[in-house]
Amino acid sequence: MIKVAPSILSADYVNLQKDIEKVEQAGAEFLHIDVMDGTFVPSISYGPGFVKAIRPISKMVLDVHLMVQNPEHILPDFIEAGADIIGVQVEATQHIHRALQIIKNGGVKAEVVINPGTPVEAIKPVLHMVDQVLVMTVNPGFGGQKFLPETVAKIAELNELKQANGYDFDIEIDGGVNAETVVPCYEAGATVAVAGSYVYGAADPAERINAIKAATK
Repeated sequence: MIKVAPSILSADYVNLQKDIEKVEQAGAEFLHIDVMDGTFVPSISYGPGFVKAIRPISKMVLDVHLMVQNPEHILPDFIEAGADIIGVQVEATQHIHRALQIIKNGGVKAEVVINPGTPVEAIKPVLHMVDQVLVMTVNPGFGGQKFLPETVAKIAELNELKQANGYDFDIEIDGGVNAETVVPCYEAGATVAVAGSYVYGAADPAERINAIKAATK
């Protein structure tokens, strides 16, 4: 069964604590926090203070995805804020190895992220040092996009490398995830599913979380 990571990008910011508690009580294991700088992607979201404010109110894994240019400059702030996992985009830095080292040295789990147009080959040199790989199944920066089915092949390729080399990283997917699109991803090897508008756009977010889990039993 896949682990579910609701994305608070789609939550109600005015009632954020209530929305966080809602998905935690529904059995979500992770809380996905998208940090956007207006440069790497057009949108702007929130910073380390946001993560720090959430940390005391939830026992979920705080899964922070940095969609920012040169993430190594702000990594210490997010480590200090209480993130459990920090993901950096391979496309956003010339120093992906160093960025991942900073995360690991801070006692936080490290994740490398690849966009739909980036081949798995680009992250092979750092797979041995990561705890999670995030395969973007839409182009990053906006919620509510349609799942890109061609990304399933990348999940399968990653899973093959994981098995062949004895790696122990989770494979996370993010973008257009629902109870239907999650199935081929799970079958290809995905272990964590980010879902934003599918969960928080529903009258009953718990029902949507349960639907994703039921589809991957």
